[in-house]
Amino acid sequence: MAGWLALMLIIAIAGREAMREMNVFQLMEARSVLGFFMLYPLIRLSGGFSVVRTTRLPQHIARNLVHYGAQLGWFFALTLIPIGQVVAIEFTMPIWTAILAAMFLGERMTTWKIAAIALGIVGVVVIVRPATGEVNPGQLIALAAAVGFGISVAMVKSLTRTEQTLGILFWMLVVQSAAGFFPALYVWTWPPAHVWGWVVVIAFCGTFSHYCMARALRHADATVVIPMDFLRVPLTAAAGWLIYSERLDLLTVLGAALILTGNLLNLKPNPASASGKT
Repeated sequence: MAGWLALMLIIAIAGREAMREMNVFQLMEARSVLGFFMLYPLIRLSGGFSVVRTTRLPQHIARNLVHYGAQLGWFFALTLIPIGQVVAIEFTMPIWTAILAAMFLGERMTTWKIAAIALGIVGVVVIVRPATGEVNPGQLIALAAAVGFGISVAMVKSLTRTEQTLGILFWMLVVQSAAGFFPALYVWTWPPAHVWGWVVVIAFCGTFSHYCMARALRHADATVVIPMDFLRVPLTAAAGWLIYSERLDLLTVLGAALILTGNLLNLKPNPASASGKT
């Protein structure tokens, strides 16, 4: 999880720096193509391409098209609002995942999950503050990205019933490379050499952060692993303050606290599941 936290913090900074001189479609295409070559050694060590064979290609394609759109929005939002605010809004993702898992995967909605959803929605309203009439488009884009990530995670939960982690990552990179090829080609201009350093960093972090999370979940319970991810909110806010002199106002901090509290409630185990009465 320390690896996940470090890589996700770095990718937020690298994404903002790269997009000073790159189009978001270029960045996403380069990230996917480079990520494939970075993932290949792990595929080879695991027995070759046999580990990525799938009978659920349509589900992989649907999941990754949604994930691709969410990533586009996330990177774009980094250029419009403080990175701490982007990450705070991103943390509504588990709330949307819980709703979708209950609707489509048959997971039960408990009192704690309903309370978590309510707190998360209130937290978003506090951060975005629609009543002021000054809603930043970056906030709405970040919120749309969070919903997209929630849909993506719900679909991954379904895929993990039959697919291996490397297979899910492999098809993510393949589908997103194909989806972004023509848009990237249309806007392509060769960025300066120093920007490629940021692109390589983004590709590495974007690929292996997911691997770190998957490995962490193999070694510890989700109730231990997932709360550690909440550290991304203060860590990213601190990085924005130190590097970009970004300050978070009190209402943004309050909204983030409500969202994180909702996530903690969402982690409470279902008593029926805990007692084996599923």
